[in-house]
Amino acid sequence: MPELPEVETIRQDMINRVKGKRIVKVEVRNEKNIRFPSPQEFKKRIEGRIIEDIKRRGKYLLVALDSGDFLVFHLKLTGRLLFFSEKEKEPDYVRIVFFFEDKTRLFFADIRGFADVHLLTREEMESLPAIKEMGPEPLSPDFTLDEFKKRIKSKKGRIKPLLMDQKVIAGIGNIYSQESLYRAKVHPEKNASKLTDKEIEAIYKSLLEVLEEAIKYRGSSVDAYLDLEGKEGGYVPHLKVYGREGERCLRCGAPIKKKKIGGRGTYFCDNCQK
Repeated sequence: MPELPEVETIRQDMINRVKGKRIVKVEVRNEKNIRFPSPQEFKKRIEGRIIEDIKRRGKYLLVALDSGDFLVFHLKLTGRLLFFSEKEKEPDYVRIVFFFEDKTRLFFADIRGFADVHLLTREEMESLPAIKEMGPEPLSPDFTLDEFKKRIKSKKGRIKPLLMDQKVIAGIGNIYSQESLYRAKVHPEKNASKLTDKEIEAIYKSLLEVLEEAIKYRGSSVDAYLDLEGKEGGYVPHLKVYGREGERCLRCGAPIKKKKIGGRGTYFCDNCQK
């Protein structure tokens, strides 16, 4: 599932590619992904509108239209947004096509059909439970070490699932929670209530470093993620622990282990993550 770095990469690309463009036509090829409103109203309210801005909240992409409405995308497991010229062959598994005045097209594709698309007013968008209840953005200036400490110390349970809880911190998923804990030398099963201030600070710093690096390399294509131009992200070769079961730890040489934690496969070094 695309996490914060992947969605942020798409957002930045969309700023460069589609901001300011008018949508002249919407073609709905599969209605399954449109959660609200009806496909007919969806088309009616979008056609003729200009894309004013593209924002992100956690793993959600928020496309602001000049009508005041927001196209809200959550890509889930296999959703993609792909920008192609008129002459380029369209991608597979297309669900919705947005046509622009200059003949370019934005495709919303989804292999498995789980991704969500909403068209909402600002009030409706801000009232969407997943967005309304979402925790702070980790790369925001407001997300200080003190704020992170307060959130972690007020919770119980294992630290890895806690980092993935969108009500605690926005945008962190399976890949970057593991990478951050590995860098911080903290075991993913350690109870948050038993973390020292030094360990919490190490997780905080590692989390910011990993997210910033992943954005720099345009995300991790460990599954279905592609950027706006249909290219894979470049961060996979820089992952230190994710996907490395049985390989030697890059820090201590012990074998990397894998087990399910909070229902998700988790990689870690049992020797140097304590």
